Amino acid sequence: MTPVGTTPEPETSMQSGLTTLGEVACRYQADEIRPEDLPMIAAEALAAGLDTPTLCELAGWPRNANTHDIRNAFEQALSESGIELPDPGLARRHALRRLAARLVNGEIAPADLATDDWWETEVETVEERSFVRLIPQCVCCLEYTLRLDQQTWAAELRIAALALTSSPPIGPGC
Repeated sequence: MTPVGTTPEPETSMQSGLTTLGEVACRYQADEIRPEDLPMIAAEALAAGLDTPTLCELAGWPRNANTHDIRNAFEQALSESGIELPDPGLARRHALRRLAARLVNGEIAPADLATDDWWETEVETVEERSFVRLIPQCVCCLEYTLRLDQQTWAAELRIAALALTSSPPIGPGC
């Protein structure tokens, strides 16, 4: 732990940067991060103490650079940093947990869950299945697809989200 008012040791800062870049890799793989945001993320990783040739290059690119080039450079920078892109399915499962946490914390409303294809997510645990089975394709079909009224559904969804966020972590952390 770094005492208050002192500068963190470079190794600590670099480890923090690697952890952050690892989480970004997971969110990137789950399509939660847009390619145009990656140059700024690269700049933040540099500020956190990471330093690879491609990370430096990417940090200088504009947001409107070619998307394909940005993606390639980001993936190269990850490789140079020793960070592997997680399996897309695992990244999506981690994203599902983050979504459940946002619901539990009141950052999103239950109806917001029906705006994406979460119901198609391949899940493995009982907690994931319980949460995903309550996510309809659209809110207007809630009573038809789940046989639940809006209030009962919201309550059951929050219970399932709490169970998911309280369950043991899955696979490599993201």
